[in-house]
Amino acid sequence: MGSVKGKVVFITGGARGIGAEVGRQLYAKGAKLVLTDLDETALHDISSDLDGDRVLTLVADVRDLASMEGAMSRAVGRFGGVDVVIANAGIATYGTVLNVQPAAFKALIDVNVVGVFHTVRAALPSVIDRRGYVLVVSSMFAYAAQPGAASYCMSKAGVEHFANALALEVAHFGVDVGSAHMGFIDTPMIQDIGADIASFRTALSKLPGPMGKTTSVQACAGAFVNGIERRKRRIYCPRWVGVLRWLRPLLATSAAETQVRKGLPELLSQMDAEADATGRSMSKRTAALAKNKA
Repeated sequence: MGSVKGKVVFITGGARGIGAEVGRQLYAKGAKLVLTDLDETALHDISSDLDGDRVLTLVADVRDLASMEGAMSRAVGRFGGVDVVIANAGIATYGTVLNVQPAAFKALIDVNVVGVFHTVRAALPSVIDRRGYVLVVSSMFAYAAQPGAASYCMSKAGVEHFANALALEVAHFGVDVGSAHMGFIDTPMIQDIGADIASFRTALSKLPGPMGKTTSVQACAGAFVNGIERRKRRIYCPRWVGVLRWLRPLLATSAAETQVRKGLPELLSQMDAEADATGRSMSKRTAALAKNKA
């Protein structure tokens, strides 16, 4: 793809965190933006920071195909088409499989998995027409299991494989597909978890090597923009996350799992107790947005 100047980029979850920062960096390079989210206030804030001639913000719900098709129709009507779609919207839940609220689990799947399908399905006709690029946002947890976050791991492994299959389906149209895999990024989502679950930092400290360290949103967005410009098959941030893909068989060995299990029962019990104390299996902000329908 090379330069993104003049290209139209459609981003879900575009009001805050990675989505918003990727939008800002692409905008600085001359791209036209379509930012969708359920957070109308945050969308207004980012829209006011950027020139409205090249930015369209839309309240849209990735859980609803008609909502995404409507947003895509407005994007095409405004800019003539879409060159890049970034299926970025995602949420996290609190608690082990035994403790997470089933409704919260369903909400996570609806956003993180079904929402990716809806986003891509709505965007593909225009992206195919422009021989464009699709980026599906996954995680390092598509490769490395994280106890206490089984729901999230399931969703991110699923969308990674979705991207793998999609890449084969659309290659003959001249469309490239990538998946993004990140470690812990200092996003509002991670900040919300830390605020609600005091033992979250303890859990991070038990991860091997650099896995438990956070990376800035700006650095992550920079990796995304570089990957978009190069139409990369996989984007890693930090770069060491790419090593996990090759180490996946080793991460599932009994030796590796034995190391992870040290002190785990007590830590998981503490994390579940802290989640129970909030009365929620997700952050307060996410729970409020999850009740909304666009």
